[in-house]
Amino acid sequence: MAYAATCIALLAVPVLAQYPEGSLYSPPISSGYGNWSAAYAKAHAFVCNLTITEKVNLTTQTGTGASYGYSLGIIPRVGFRGLALDDSPTGVRSTDYSSAFTAPLNMAMTWDRDLIYAQAYANGAEHKAKGVNIAYSPVVGPLGRSPESGRIWEGYSPDPYLSGVSFGLTVAGMNAAGTIAVGKHFVLYEQEHFRQVREWNDWHLPNATFNTTEPYSSNADDRTLHELYLWPWYDAVHDGMASVMCSYNQLNNTQACQNNHLLNDILKGEMGFQGFIVSDDGSQHSGVLSALAGMDMTILGETSPNGELGLGISFWGPNLTQSVLNGSVPEWRLDDMATRIMAAYYYLDQDQNFPELNFAQGDLSTFGYLYPRAMAGYQQINEHVDVRDHHADIIRRVGANSIIMLKNINNTLPLNKPKQIAIIGEDAGPSIYGPNGCPDRGCDNGTLAMGWGSGSTNFPYLIDPLAAIQTQAIQDRSVVQYVLDDYDTALIDSVVAQATVCLVFINCDSGEGYIEIDGNYGDRKNLTAWLRGDDLVNEVAGNCSNTVVIAHTPGPIIMEPWIEHPNVTAVLMAGLPGQESGNALVDVLYGAVNPSGKTPWTIGKRREDYGTDVMYVANAPVPQLNFTEGLFIDYRHFDQAGIEPRFEFGFGLSFTTFSYSNLRIQPASAASSTSASASTAAASAQITVNPSVCPRYALNASAYTFPSTISSLTDYIYPYLPRNSSFTVGPAYPSASVVAVAPGTPGGAPELWDTMYTVTVSVANTGSVAGQEVAQLYLALGNGEPVRQLRGFNKTMIEAGASTDVSFTVRQRDLSIWDVPGQSWVDVRTLGTAVGVSVGASSRDLRLNGTMAAIGGGGSAAGNYSASVTAATTSPIGPVVTEYSDGQPQVPTEYSDGQVQVPATATS
Repeated sequence: MAYAATCIALLAVPVLAQYPEGSLYSPPISSGYGNWSAAYAKAHAFVCNLTITEKVNLTTQTGTGASYGYSLGIIPRVGFRGLALDDSPTGVRSTDYSSAFTAPLNMAMTWDRDLIYAQAYANGAEHKAKGVNIAYSPVVGPLGRSPESGRIWEGYSPDPYLSGVSFGLTVAGMNAAGTIAVGKHFVLYEQEHFRQVREWNDWHLPNATFNTTEPYSSNADDRTLHELYLWPWYDAVHDGMASVMCSYNQLNNTQACQNNHLLNDILKGEMGFQGFIVSDDGSQHSGVLSALAGMDMTILGETSPNGELGLGISFWGPNLTQSVLNGSVPEWRLDDMATRIMAAYYYLDQDQNFPELNFAQGDLSTFGYLYPRAMAGYQQINEHVDVRDHHADIIRRVGANSIIMLKNINNTLPLNKPKQIAIIGEDAGPSIYGPNGCPDRGCDNGTLAMGWGSGSTNFPYLIDPLAAIQTQAIQDRSVVQYVLDDYDTALIDSVVAQATVCLVFINCDSGEGYIEIDGNYGDRKNLTAWLRGDDLVNEVAGNCSNTVVIAHTPGPIIMEPWIEHPNVTAVLMAGLPGQESGNALVDVLYGAVNPSGKTPWTIGKRREDYGTDVMYVANAPVPQLNFTEGLFIDYRHFDQAGIEPRFEFGFGLSFTTFSYSNLRIQPASAASSTSASASTAAASAQITVNPSVCPRYALNASAYTFPSTISSLTDYIYPYLPRNSSFTVGPAYPSASVVAVAPGTPGGAPELWDTMYTVTVSVANTGSVAGQEVAQLYLALGNGEPVRQLRGFNKTMIEAGASTDVSFTVRQRDLSIWDVPGQSWVDVRTLGTAVGVSVGASSRDLRLNGTMAAIGGGGSAAGNYSASVTAATTSPIGPVVTEYSDGQPQVPTEYSDGQVQVPATATS
């Protein structure tokens, strides 16, 4: 039958797998740390009651478009209905009656912990109410190495501290709502160009002289990796992240999803990650290797993105079953994969009255085929459940509090019943195609409130600025005239000449690499405004002495062509504010909300000032993206290179003013201030453990072949072997050792989170209206580190004329840098370094300065301080795998009781 032929082809896939990454794989095995222990106990009991094929079913999604129902982990024998998975960071993807939240970028622009958590909780609650167990959000990869990077709006900031706080709070909020938050993309996924071979070869990019053969490799040194790009992941793991998505790119020329050092040693080992690692769609490049290297789940299931090279063909599914049976993948590793998945399920209490899946992603029809590829199971596929609750209020609050006022000459804002308003620019009004007219928001028509790609969602409605301003104007009896055609210069000149105030709307857009807009292949090709935005501003300002610019962008833009124009009296950056865009803007324009947003990145004067950029032309068949800038991206680079930005990191104006005084630096009494290091090097220690092994079932092919009681569906991935299969017992790939090791504690060594200091300042509102101030703490750590680094922030509402104390907690990790030789975090004070302390309103508006004293006399040169670090120790618990004298591993044989038998002697 057709299914048997397909499976025979599937089973041939692992034959191509080799072990180029090394001869040792070290998956950490956890029994559940801290509040994970109960979840692990439940998960272990559940998994040990499953057959091999049932465990495999938990790891492999059923394929692209194979099912509108549950698509992973369906196990009828034990009454488990399966798991539902969906995007996105802006809301439940491709459905109806759900919210379109602000971009995560806007969450970071608020610098408001409460609002970040509130939106994350609301997003998690909507996913849960739709029946989604696992949501692909939040994002901290890309971090934002280059401002042109297409997906930086899905994340937060190129600063690791601000991103870490935002990332951790988003995980915590979604967890509290009951949805498994999947942190993505792990790691060094910093551009769209060349992320997938076929995607980018098919674009036929200009100046391309050859096709790529593998995704690009992000090449970074260990210190840069830890201090910059891994930093936010520590926060999320510490805050209970239950899933991580490994990225498309390679890391130092090893695929991220089969990188043992990255997934096993660092994420599960050093960071103590307790949850499961899932591929992105098409980021899995092998079967056996990815399993050994630490990946636990594959989505959408196929060997290629969206099954473009063959629907229903998977590296796992029946291949993983065969790999376990022939010894290529130890059964205890499969047990660990399934246990981690189920532990996340129990950790979020999803066994307690979790709603059933009630929609079909990507199909809004009420009735349709449950299995669309096979055209089978015609039934109701959408219940159209409204899950929005009161979340519009949260979206509006985040939108308003995220708006950054960059300029406000002569108190242009807030507006006070202006006599006549001119509204200019396509970005002010609705799209002629409607808010959802372009698939995955892949166009720039009308006002921009969301970027494009898989991080998008459907708008239930979109309040554009023109509509919101007109509603306010009716109350104020203002006259409103508008021109939405950016190119109708004659009409624009006529309208603005009559106005009391002119509001000019400009934008630029970006997104994921599978969509191209005007030569922008995901990544922006420049940092300028689109649709002749710069010319539009100058044209209006040339005819209107009171011009206010509003920019909707996924990141920084160059403003030099118009920012110093004397008639440009105010500038607002609004990011990508979601469904309440216009309402949130009106709240700030008219003063109902005092602007309090701060830049989460630097706005430079020239594109070249950033020192980094997207690689637009491949430099090799396997493109090499070299992170030669090291730690110095965004404001760290501007400071180190002595470059004057237009607006620095952390900048933002208010309708009031604030003063700072009385800096106090108080050591924490309970914490040790003499610890030399935080020894987090689980990878170095390699403490081996005997993995817990569930009871083994029969090892004959008939136990795992396709059941005669099931009719196979077209292009649906099953875990079963073809009927009448046979297999060879014994290792198919005996060239790698697989050793179970102990993981670290969640978030790294516990002492990293110890409070070492409390820094307190007094902040006074010296203006005439109440406002919120974001006080920012920066530390200077010396030892080759950036000039200053954000290590604390606190957003506080202060009434006019009032003063309040604002405090920052400084933890040991905030004082530490990564010691490459010692593979540990080391407190710079133990190296004889006095830490500089600065507090102020931005990274360059630092009002108060102090010092934290050194506590040791050793060390000096950056990267050469391993003598100050506590040495890692090893405590092996018996051999798990022995090796022949030729260096090849001997896969253990087993007694009938399932216990490992290690031979007493080994000969070549």
